[in-house]
Amino acid sequence: MVNLSPADLPKVGATYDLPIALSVLAAASDNKINFDRFVPVGELSLHGQVRPVRAALGATVVAEHESKTCLLSSDTSVAVSQDAELAGVATLRHAVEVAQERRIPDEIPPPVHVAADLLDLADVRDQPLARRALEIAAAGRHHLLFVGPPGAGKTMLARRLSSILPPLSASEQRDVALVWAAVGADRPASDLPPFRAPHHSSSMAAVVGGGAGLPTPGEVSRAHRGVLFLDELGEFPTSILDALRQPVEDGFISVARQAASFRFPTAVQLIAASNPCPCGYLGDRIKACECIDSRKARYTARLSGPFLDRFDMRVNLKRLRPQALVGPRGESSAVVRSRVVNARGRQHERGKLNSSLSGPDLDDVEMSDESVVALTAAAEDFNLSARGWDRVRRVARTIADLEQSDIVSERHVHEALTLRGANA
Repeated sequence: MVNLSPADLPKVGATYDLPIALSVLAAASDNKINFDRFVPVGELSLHGQVRPVRAALGATVVAEHESKTCLLSSDTSVAVSQDAELAGVATLRHAVEVAQERRIPDEIPPPVHVAADLLDLADVRDQPLARRALEIAAAGRHHLLFVGPPGAGKTMLARRLSSILPPLSASEQRDVALVWAAVGADRPASDLPPFRAPHHSSSMAAVVGGGAGLPTPGEVSRAHRGVLFLDELGEFPTSILDALRQPVEDGFISVARQAASFRFPTAVQLIAASNPCPCGYLGDRIKACECIDSRKARYTARLSGPFLDRFDMRVNLKRLRPQALVGPRGESSAVVRSRVVNARGRQHERGKLNSSLSGPDLDDVEMSDESVVALTAAAEDFNLSARGWDRVRRVARTIADLEQSDIVSERHVHEALTLRGANA
């Protein structure tokens, strides 16, 4: 009889085959196994072979935390490099001999990093305001909404955000890999922030997490430490958009079931693109809008005020003129990324990214007297909420960081207000 305690903790899969077998052998014979040194994990075949399991990454984290050696299949491909000591074994006999320190374990090969083929921001013609907003969003990890007619470049811009983001640190790569392991997927070893773009027809469980049986992380968690892109925002059901408000704001989501409650990380940067109306041509300079008022009202009603208030910047794009399509290319992603990395470096020196600054943190931000007057006047004129007030200050701080300025000036505040749509 094998007892797995605590009993109320769900256990699935063959993760515990190897530790159970080692425990039985140690209890039923004179095989002395040093469990204080090893964290064994793996599936056993009927022939005694040790096979890889999804929980290998989690086991390496436990081994690293407890200063132990993780005993796992020689065929395991750990998603990210770990500081924990790894010992590869091919069979149960091999595992016993390694655990008894009578045999040398196999080496676990390091993960092969996949070189990503990123899209270049230089492909985007014209749209200087949208490009500027994308750079500021990347520098401070701010949420950004693009609104414009079809073909204006909304999706094109959003999909190039990854190309100007700084690479993930080793700890951030591990966090991302752990989330993907919980989903049952292996993320290729990469320092590129994840980019997830769920379709507007996706279910609630697919986007925020859940499902039958044990809940699994949704798209908002798979985008942890990266970008969650919602294309055709107005087509998403209101229930899903409202469900995203809390995880986007708090950085985590709790999925409750009768047996247990699960908490998944959701530290994401939200980027969205939307048409101004169902047909997409409201305010277009060439094609007139064909939507009736009731249809436009239903379309805009899906985007609630509290949800839209989560966006730090809202940029309206216009249809490109033919002259712009044959004009010069813009700055490359490499050039923009260098400025983003420098701005992020200033924020890391202060302890956190600007998007994570709390109210007291923002009160400590050095602002010129003129910038305070300009922000106070804008709050009155454009009816900024308390959340909007803080978001403008965060964006203004990021703009100052991009200019390597220690003080937030009136110019920085005015640009932040313009990008939020307050001055439009």
